[in-house]
This record gives sequence, C-alpha cells and structure tokens, in this order.
Amino acid sequence: MTFIIVGYGRVGARTARILHEEGYPVVIVENNPDKVDRARTAGFEVVEGDGTNESVLKRAGIEDAIAVGGLTGDTNVNFAICMLGKEYGCRVAMRISEDYREEIYEQYEEDVDEVIYPERLGAAGAKTALLGGSFNAIGELTEQLRLTTVTVPEGSPVIGQKVNDIDLGDFGRIYAHGRKREPMTIPLPGTVVEAGDQLALVVEDDGLERAKEVLLGEAASTAV
Repeated sequence: MTFIIVGYGRVGARTARILHEEGYPVVIVENNPDKVDRARTAGFEVVEGDGTNESVLKRAGIEDAIAVGGLTGDTNVNFAICMLGKEYGCRVAMRISEDYREEIYEQYEEDVDEVIYPERLGAAGAKTALLGGSFNAIGELTEQLRLTTVTVPEGSPVIGQKVNDIDLGDFGRIYAHGRKREPMTIPLPGTVVEAGDQLALVVEDDGLERAKEVLLGEAASTAV
C-alpha cells in the first residue's frame, strides 16, 4: 500500500510527513540533490531521478503502489507523472496553480482523480486527495477542532435541504457552501444542497464520524 510522492518541496514534504505519521508507507521521488538529502534525513525512502521517467517510477515501486502524487512546482511535469500512474492503475493527484483558466482545469480534471490547489488546500488536502473519499481535512484549528470540506455525493440525505437547516448538533457547524468548481461563500438562507456541492465545516475531532453520517448517510460514511 505504498504512496509515491514526486517532488519534495513545501507541499510534497508536508504531505509525505502527514502520510508517514498516520502509518502509510511513503516513497519520495526527487531529482534535486539537496531535496534528496533532506528527504533521506527525514527518514524517507528516496529514489533519485526524474519522476516523468517510467523506469524511475518503477524503482519507486509504482507497479505495487496505491497512489501517486505529482506535487512538483511544474504542472506539465505533474500531469505526465499522473498519466504514468494511471497506466499502472494507481490513484493519481496532481498539483496545479490556481491561475489556470477553467477550461484547462477541466481538461486536467477529466484525466486525473484529484486536482490539488496547494495554496487553498495545503498538505492535509493533498493527503486526503491521495487517499480518496468525500471528506477532505484541510487542517486543524486547535487540538480539538478540524477544518474540513465535504463533496456531497449522489444519494446524500442532505440533498434538497437548505444549508442553514442542516443540523450537526453541538459537534460541528457548516460555514460555507459552493457549487462544483465555484468558490465557496457564506450560504444565503434559501440555498439548497445539490449533489456535487462543496460544504465547508468546522467539526470536533470526536464528532467527525457523526458529521459523515449526517452529510453522507450511514452507508456512505462507512465507505469513506
């Protein structure tokens, strides 16, 4: 169940660290000697080389990997990495700059499993993009509170409800809403939830599973 992270810059390093701390095996692919040294010093297995080279990814274990993250600062490089990952049946997530036009974004979105805006999501978002699922942990506000986004799936029990009517009890609160690929904003009183919408919420750590049940349904929450 190896995760391959290509690019040990700011986003790649933090994503690798979070995955490692949660017990997932991680292999770093990096061609910058200084970053290679930093990754090895941090205790990671590192394959030195170009992540767009299939033989390099094979040395990193792509044939048995669960997911590949193209997290370099070059979008074209990240896309090439993800296309190789797809050939080996891996889940793939690519880093992209927020200043890309919508039609370019849509082209990438059609070909990869997740598009990551590190300026918006951070390393925790990259981690959950690689793992998959509807809940995306953006970050921790305190030791007890977590900032999370949710993609509302088909069949969710909250579809058709007004955002302001969704009750998370005393363990969480929805504070923003957005349609697919649209910026999230504070919802108007009459905003109704549709499949594919994004919800942002603050939730207590011990209330995360209950929030999943409310927003995704019992069956969906067990699959996340």
